[in-house]
Amino acid sequence: MKRVAVIYGGWSSERPVSLSSGRQMAEAARQAGYDVVEIDATRDLARQLAEAKPDAVLNGLHGPWGEDGSVQGLLEIMGLPYSHSGVLASALAMDKLKSKAVYRSVGLDVAEDRRVTRAEAAAAHALKPPYVIKPVNEGSSFGVLIVREGTNSPPQELTGDGWRYGDYLMAEEYIPGRELTVAVLGDRALAVTEITTLRDYYDFDAKYAAGGSQHVIPADLPARVTQAAMDASLKAHQALGCRGATRSDFRYDEQKDRLVILETNTQPGMTPTSLVPEQAAYRGMSFVELVAWMIEDASCQR
Repeated sequence: MKRVAVIYGGWSSERPVSLSSGRQMAEAARQAGYDVVEIDATRDLARQLAEAKPDAVLNGLHGPWGEDGSVQGLLEIMGLPYSHSGVLASALAMDKLKSKAVYRSVGLDVAEDRRVTRAEAAAAHALKPPYVIKPVNEGSSFGVLIVREGTNSPPQELTGDGWRYGDYLMAEEYIPGRELTVAVLGDRALAVTEITTLRDYYDFDAKYAAGGSQHVIPADLPARVTQAAMDASLKAHQALGCRGATRSDFRYDEQKDRLVILETNTQPGMTPTSLVPEQAAYRGMSFVELVAWMIEDASCQR
């Protein structure tokens, strides 16, 4: 019986999401017939893995260290096959500015952006409002600030000691329109989901709180837009060098008929409200089958 270490938790701001994702993946892996060892990752993860002696690692970590190439590098050094993307693809996708450079290189439409320090963004408008401030290396919408049209001053949330998301940020053109997302498994885009929420934007609570958002699958879009989103998600996955499961997020501005890619998630969530399991189910793949697919995909990486 194949022994699988499911690593989750960790110490990033996305720890609560990772705990939920990892525990559910561990249970699904058991149902699929694997010998599962659950590991709440610490900074002594190498020892934890050495003691577990797994045949493969199912990575349920989210955020810095878990999905930015750091843990992936450790697993490479230890010679352990692991799920999801490798070192370089993980690092590229986690860095919003670098991933957008890759998107541009393959002809994908991206929002205008500018790299700024926290001090610069707090002192003066980084772009003409409306625009968005995003940490360069965070997920789950942590630290995202929307500066509305007509706002006189830059976001004051960036001042003081309460800011926890680093000193280097991206100011990005605000793209109005519909929130879309597309999952990729291996070499196949699954579907297009539209996400709606009553909140100001698709923030952490909209993503993970019960009732925080509604997912419409398949999204009610013209066929050509659906195909364009699926093609773009696969192109982004391949251009970044990703493997396994990813999920790319888009905004579609109907008035301008403009489809803009925002980012690619190399460690998409696996919680009750997560989008990748929904799209897999829409394609006839149960959650247990999805987890087993990720484990076997990891095992092929030796």
